[in-house]
Formats: sequence, structure tokens, C-alpha cells
Amino acid sequence: MNWDIVEGNWKQFKGKVKAQWGKLTDDHLDVIAGKRDDLSGKIQEAYGITKDEAEAQLKKFEDANKDSPPKSPS
Repeated sequence: MNWDIVEGNWKQFKGKVKAQWGKLTDDHLDVIAGKRDDLSGKIQEAYGITKDEAEAQLKKFEDANKDSPPKSPS
């Protein structure tokens, strides 16, 4: 998953991220703004998990969503 694309299309990805990590608020998602490191940190904080576990969850999320990038606006 190319996080430059995610960053550029963050509004479309926010729903997928919110569905995966429901404890993240809209405010969290606005601050994250598609930045992978920020997302990892917020996952750690919200779920009280280690960096390694957050990274493992992110990797799983990336693998599940790599074939379904958001549609580019026409």
C-alpha cells in the first residue's frame, strides 16, 4: 500500500480506518491525515498496545486493502 496515495485520498480511507479501529475518533483521524506513523501511534494509544502489535495490525490492514485503492476523483 502506497501511503503517499493514502495521504492524498485520506477522506476515502478514513472510513476503512474507522471500521478497522473503531476507538479512533474523527478528531484522531483528522490529526492523522493519512500519515502512517501517526496512525500507528494513535492505534497504540487508543488500544494500549505495543508498537510491534500496532505495526502488525497496520500490516494486516495494508494487505487486506492493497487491491482496493480509493477511486480517483474524475
